[in-house]
Amino acid sequence: MLASRMALVAAEVPVDVKEAVSKAKDCVAAVFDAEQPTNIGLEEIRFDDALNQRLITVGFSRPWDASKPLVTALGRDLDPKQSYKVVHLKDDDGRVVSVTDRRVEP
Repeated sequence: MLASRMALVAAEVPVDVKEAVSKAKDCVAAVFDAEQPTNIGLEEIRFDDALNQRLITVGFSRPWDASKPLVTALGRDLDPKQSYKVVHLKDDDGRVVSVTDRRVEP
């Protein structure tokens, strides 16, 4: 009985923000692994009260987003293009609910 009560209390504790961001970045890295994502980073964190979810926007680059070779002759990518995905995490247990596209207008 005590173990089940402790499990219930643990399930009600919200996921730490840093842990949620780490989980979102790891999710993007794993889901898009075949596309060799680089420059994976946090862009935005929002909380949806109605769904009790953290919406964490993660930006990353893919190989085809790289600048032309003449631009990178300086040894760095001067204008890397990025894709943005929103990872939806349940706040009570940190479970990934979905990964959606985030369009950014130019």
